[in-house]
Amino acid sequence: MSFLKLRPSAWNLVRAARKIALCRIYTFINYLEAFLSAVELGRRCRFHGRTSFHKSHAASIKIGDLCVFRSAPRSNLVGINRPCILSAHGAATLTIGTGCGLSGTVIGCFLKVTLGENVRCGANTTISDGEWHPGDTRAAKPSAITIGNDVWLGLGVTVLKGVEIGANTVVGAGSVVTHSLPGNVVAAGNPCRVIRSL
Repeated sequence: MSFLKLRPSAWNLVRAARKIALCRIYTFINYLEAFLSAVELGRRCRFHGRTSFHKSHAASIKIGDLCVFRSAPRSNLVGINRPCILSAHGAATLTIGTGCGLSGTVIGCFLKVTLGENVRCGANTTISDGEWHPGDTRAAKPSAITIGNDVWLGLGVTVLKGVEIGANTVVGAGSVVTHSLPGNVVAAGNPCRVIRSL
């Protein structure tokens, strides 16, 4: 009986050791890929699974210290259905501040996307300042996105071009942010709107 009680604890230790080992391996691989892709990656970032970097020659991607990227399907228990993908096109500038956490987050930058410090991007979030079809005459021009410090984007949130989100705002799961939001509010919906102040 005592063996049966110990077994889950031992299994948890094995899983924790495996998770740490895989994180170290993927962190090394991602730092190498960032270096080869000319991505400026800060100190002590951690990677669970492989993040994809795509940067044109004239673009820049700058990532602050202590950021965490979760790309492996089970690295976030909510469930991640894709890796983190960071892309900067043309002469775009993508900046991610210190201490941010991204889980299966896709950021498409055609002009300028800025994430402040300690921004939390829930599983499978999307941030895009353009329409992904620059050659199509129906596509409008890209418009910059700014996300303030300590913003929390819930599960499956989509942030579209021209949006500014103020510091300390929480955006509810599944929201589509089409207009700017002030700081210190809870907002949700499609289109996203302010529900209450914090």
